[in-house]
Amino acid sequence: MTTPVPSAEESGRMDHKHVIEALTGLLLAMLTAFLSSTIVSNALPTIIRDLHGSQRQYTWVITAALLASTASTPIWGKLSDLVSKKLLVQLAIGVFTAGSVLAGLAGSVDMLIVWRVLQGLGLGGLQSLVVIVIAAMISPRERGRYSGPIAAVMSVATVAGPLLGGVIVDTSWLGWRWCFFVCVPLAVVSALVVQRTLNLPVVKRKVRIDYLGAALITAGVSDLLIWVTLAGSEFGWGSGTSYALAATGVVLLALAVWVESRAAEPMIPLRLFRDRTTALATVASIAVGTALFGGAVFLGQYFQIARGYSPTAAGLLTLPMIVGSVLSSTLSGVLITRLGRWKAFLVVGSALMVAGFGLLGTIDHTTDMVLMGVFLFVLGLGMGMTMQNLVLAVQNTVAPSDLGAASSTVAFFRSLGGTVGVSVLGAILASRVTTLTTQGLADAGIQATPGGAGIGSLDQLPPFVADIVRAAYGDATATILLVAAVLSLVTVAAIVAIKEVPLRTQSGMQRQAAEREAETVAG
Repeated sequence: MTTPVPSAEESGRMDHKHVIEALTGLLLAMLTAFLSSTIVSNALPTIIRDLHGSQRQYTWVITAALLASTASTPIWGKLSDLVSKKLLVQLAIGVFTAGSVLAGLAGSVDMLIVWRVLQGLGLGGLQSLVVIVIAAMISPRERGRYSGPIAAVMSVATVAGPLLGGVIVDTSWLGWRWCFFVCVPLAVVSALVVQRTLNLPVVKRKVRIDYLGAALITAGVSDLLIWVTLAGSEFGWGSGTSYALAATGVVLLALAVWVESRAAEPMIPLRLFRDRTTALATVASIAVGTALFGGAVFLGQYFQIARGYSPTAAGLLTLPMIVGSVLSSTLSGVLITRLGRWKAFLVVGSALMVAGFGLLGTIDHTTDMVLMGVFLFVLGLGMGMTMQNLVLAVQNTVAPSDLGAASSTVAFFRSLGGTVGVSVLGAILASRVTTLTTQGLADAGIQATPGGAGIGSLDQLPPFVADIVRAAYGDATATILLVAAVLSLVTVAAIVAIKEVPLRTQSGMQRQAAEREAETVAG
């Protein structure tokens, strides 16, 4: 009598073929999510003009999706520990697709902002769930084999998004609405592939969702993100509105911590932060997000404003950073799988990030573009070794029942740091540009008028005045990149303090299966 061979769902094992099949659908979903984040950037001026929007609405079209994505990330992550991961991935794809279609049909900027919130909710789910499902399928020791395709998808979306958005807007028979519609077929295909190939075990457990904690976390984070996004532009940092928003956010998050400490199934289990690796990786992720997201946003502005390149050319000029990121991510992943060691790669990666930002902190509006490419390549090398491997370190440490919550917590704080970084570095940039512009105009014998020279009015300025403003943007960019270098030192310090734990050879599914078997025997 032969003993039946347990299925993948029963044993928690997936062979390489099935992993690749499931990974295809997940990477399609990831490509869709990242494309949607970048494709709109070049189309926004046309969208706002066509829908008769304002500068304030321009900001909110971007901010709305970012707020929804960031605030919902820990909720998606916690739900993945409680219910079917496959179902959640499909739900996130559905929410994202609905938001994309409705955004493309919007007849006003206000409605576009509403549907961007819906799109952001789905986006937050895709960004966190894909990483969580990969951790469930692939052991930390083997995950390096798959780092290359993951990094490639992220890099292709980063470069292709703005390029594709520019082409769509410039094609008369398409128009800006297709910037939203173009992601829908990809989302549908990814949903079909996920349905066919992704088969993960569903752990039978009593589901107790912490609704109050989720509401307080979402409200508190959204409040603080609105504060740091609008302070300095819509109202002063020292104004009553600023103090009120900051105080409200702090109170809401303090209440969230109190609720989470008493909830049976907290959205962000506070016990995670008792683990040294998770706590330090979270600190490192905040600094990484602040430096990387903030720096990346203003590098694009540098190429377009200070150097006069088109949006398409500006995207291509970031290729050295993308190439460096893919190379280092792939190589470090292979070496981590072969050696079973990961901390050294994180230390080297974070040091390269500091070096890259430090080198970029020496640029001005006349820097040789070949030299600029070398600096970006160094930064890309650091990015590739750092971002994914920080998540790997956390996933290798936590219990399988906390895998989703821990993974999404790291992603959440990285996104939060990025949002804060864009706002704070933007405020520093604006102040520095004003100072340099005033000084440049004074040197030319021209008295500066308050608020007289800005991005939107460059085309209306006399050529020599516009050149002064462009030079000010180019020189001021170095200041915020130096700030990013200093913030990256926090990442280095946190990573150095992390204790290296040998990489596990079991996937999340295998660890859960082993836990269930142990519980059955004990019972």
